[in-house]
Amino acid sequence: MNGQVKANLSTERLLQVLLAPIVTEKATFVAEKNQQIAFRVVADATKPEIKAAVELLFKAEVESVQVLNTKGKAKRFGRFMGRRRNERKAYVSLKDGQELDFSQEVK
Repeated sequence: MNGQVKANLSTERLLQVLLAPIVTEKATFVAEKNQQIAFRVVADATKPEIKAAVELLFKAEVESVQVLNTKGKAKRFGRFMGRRRNERKAYVSLKDGQELDFSQEVK
């Protein structure tokens, strides 16, 4: 079934799924402890899409993907109430011996 999923996903869509790696203290701790990498992804991304995008971009084998949605905080800007954007995060677990190289260029 894995081959069918990859065949159904277009390369253009996969290049748009991952927005940015999350580089925070918490994400770094999770990366060291659980061998997971955190990414910000588009709001309608599915787990198979995220897995295929990481494998396409970084040439690494993905074991599993966990996804969570966070609501944006309500914040005040002077006397106006605003809201931060809602985010969708993906925690990607790599198979043993796999590593992501962020220094390589996407072709």
